[in-house]
Amino acid sequence: MAGHDHAHGAPDGKHEHAHSGGSHSHAPSVNTNNERAVLLGFVLTFGFMIAEAAGGLISGSLALIADAGHMLTDSAALALAWAGFYFGRKSGDNKRTFGYMRFEVLAGFINALALILLVVWIAYEAVMRLLNPSSVLAGPMFLIAVLGLFVNIGVFMMLMKGDSDHVNIKGAMLHVLGDLLGSVAAIVAAIVIYFTGWMPIDPILSLLLSALVLRSAWILLKNSLNILMEGSPHGANPETMRAHLRKAVDGVADVHHVHVWSITSGQTTATMEITLVEGADPAETQRRLKSELSAEFEIRHSTIEIDWDGHKNTCPIERQNGAKKPVASTAQGHVGHDHGHAAGGHSH
Repeated sequence: MAGHDHAHGAPDGKHEHAHSGGSHSHAPSVNTNNERAVLLGFVLTFGFMIAEAAGGLISGSLALIADAGHMLTDSAALALAWAGFYFGRKSGDNKRTFGYMRFEVLAGFINALALILLVVWIAYEAVMRLLNPSSVLAGPMFLIAVLGLFVNIGVFMMLMKGDSDHVNIKGAMLHVLGDLLGSVAAIVAAIVIYFTGWMPIDPILSLLLSALVLRSAWILLKNSLNILMEGSPHGANPETMRAHLRKAVDGVADVHHVHVWSITSGQTTATMEITLVEGADPAETQRRLKSELSAEFEIRHSTIEIDWDGHKNTCPIERQNGAKKPVASTAQGHVGHDHGHAAGGHSH
């Protein structure tokens, strides 16, 4: 199937569609430095997260436990980034034609729910400690927080050695930077407790750290749920895409039945149907469309069908979502033709 830009049907078959890409691979390119940096970062972060949680329980510091929860979000981000690299190499099969890339999205969704429950528990404990302050061992708290700061700096430096423009690496770096702030906050709390004995600083800072965890968890939950629900990715609104392609690509009379979704983070897929202007070359128009989708919307895989009859009826999915069914063009003498996308193997 190398180098294919295949067409199912000719004008007499009414529909022609083509898939972008030559080898038809949905896997992202993987840099070994990226994968190694992410894996080492995960091992260090997850290992110290356990140590910090234990230290928080021993010292009685809720701020350390909250910071450990924040490190858990970092560990999850690094693990999901590594999973994206690892599962991205696995090719599809007859059962999972897109491979296993969505595994990281499912794991992210579950992780986000767990983190939100953790934040609720920390917030409850913080309120209880504000009402009834408990003693905190400032010395062990300070030592563990400083060690955590150095671990986060080390992980950040490792990620810097990778491809910092890669979406997974960039996301992991942002998580680690957030945890650096958490370590600094825990250090400040330990210093205040040591010199002043003011215990409420610990639950107060734990609430601030919980807010950081909640923000990260909410973003992860929202993004993963959008992918699982096959929502349109950010920057790939179907109506905007339709208007842009009609204007930017010569030979395109209209674009309709546009569906855009993500297989996993950074892997956007689109299907659409087009009508051609009179005299336009079908193969060249498809090539230009694919090039424009890649350049403007970062869509590397697209399926484009050509509607030779010029019908613009809503497809079954659009009708189910409440879109009104327009009257079809009568150029061919067909009115109200129900186009179900059956041709070309793209039944929704």
